[in-house]
Amino acid sequence: MVRDCLACAILVACTSAPFSEAGAEPRAVVELFTSQGCSSCPPADKLLGQFVSDPSLIPISLPIDYWDYLGWKDTLADPRNSARQRAYSRVRGDREVYTPQVVVNGSVHALGSDKEAIEAAIAVSRKSGATLSLPVTMTVADGRLLVSVPGSVEAHSLAEVWICGLLKAATVAIGRGENRGKTITYHNVARHWVRLGTWNGKSETWNMPIQDFDDEGIDEAAVLVQGGTVEKPSAMYGAAVTALH
Repeated sequence: MVRDCLACAILVACTSAPFSEAGAEPRAVVELFTSQGCSSCPPADKLLGQFVSDPSLIPISLPIDYWDYLGWKDTLADPRNSARQRAYSRVRGDREVYTPQVVVNGSVHALGSDKEAIEAAIAVSRKSGATLSLPVTMTVADGRLLVSVPGSVEAHSLAEVWICGLLKAATVAIGRGENRGKTITYHNVARHWVRLGTWNGKSETWNMPIQDFDDEGIDEAAVLVQGGTVEKPSAMYGAAVTALH
């Protein structure tokens, strides 16, 4: 499917160890664009599962829908994930949209099943001093999710602050298409996005009831402070992840 996806290319923190308070300093947000209909994706899905155990990484699985026509409709796909992947491609200017594709820290892409390439992408993305330089914190208390983003005198662009609800694990038996007969577990699946607001360099705090995520089996949440906009996403300035229950 990598070959097919590249040939047919159609062109935003998500879990580490479960914390009640998230304030660790991650070195990378790893977004995997994947599909149940892609025969090259299972190794990437497995690798993302391995990243879950690394507390310095915030891995997120974003199932796309543009391969649904191949014979199997992805049960976890969201067209907004496909739009996000295309937006990254437009910003980079390379039109590289394929599966499995990883976007690291909102700026560098790599083949989603290639661990060495992903590590290299992390290193490249970290050359920007602004990348993940904000010590974002997220806590759960009294039934509410509290997010704090500190002020910064460094030269950051405006950023959007998003919370992504995560399904820690979803096991799917695939009945048709290129992965017919396989049962695959997907990790840290993005299921619910909430825009908290805009960060402009000043200290900000937001909160919301965790009951807003009481659907689709969501058990964790990631907060992403990302430069640019949904249409033109850029580097991650800060991120954190926490368990909701």
